[in-house]
Amino acid sequence: MSNIEVKNVEGKKVSTYDLNSDVFGITPNVSAMHEVVRAQRASWRQGSSETRTRGKVSGGGRKPWRQKGTGRARQGSIRSPQWVGGGTVWGPHNRSYAFKVPSKVVKLAMRSALSDKAASNALVVVDAFDFDKPSTKQAKAALDALGVEGRCTVVVDNDNYKALLSFRNLPKVLCIPASAMNTYDFVNNKTLVLTSGAVKHIEGVLA
Repeated sequence: MSNIEVKNVEGKKVSTYDLNSDVFGITPNVSAMHEVVRAQRASWRQGSSETRTRGKVSGGGRKPWRQKGTGRARQGSIRSPQWVGGGTVWGPHNRSYAFKVPSKVVKLAMRSALSDKAASNALVVVDAFDFDKPSTKQAKAALDALGVEGRCTVVVDNDNYKALLSFRNLPKVLCIPASAMNTYDFVNNKTLVLTSGAVKHIEGVLA
């Protein structure tokens, strides 16, 4: 177990929390993190590239000239790949780039990312973002009070819609519910901000 300060939206310490060492205190497995992030990015690819093969290009129904006697190379269609306007050989076609990663590796990657953030002092825990109403101004003020600068990921309680709406308009800030946690969003930032409820949810899933 390792202690971490729990702050309020004003940046003041209100308590301490014992982080689960099985989630926030392991030696980061870089290869697992790399594999999971690569799988996430691959699944986002559209895979909508499409080229026409010789069978899909219009025209070329008849043989351009007879097989023998012309002195030219034999040709069967003006839409063969060697002709201008002909079909494409080995071109891209509609496909999915996604590939599966074992669930154990996915969880190991998330634990590695969280442990790396905790070890590098890039982890901030907040008691809660209890906004009266969705307010980008209050969200910006809270991050300033916490000393968070640059790109950051904010993970809030699953039912805290006011916080999700408050943070979404801030540039370089990604706000997600705890149920949407993933390795890419844990590492693609300078600082990771978690609410106390999010920490408990994460430990419940990954411990």
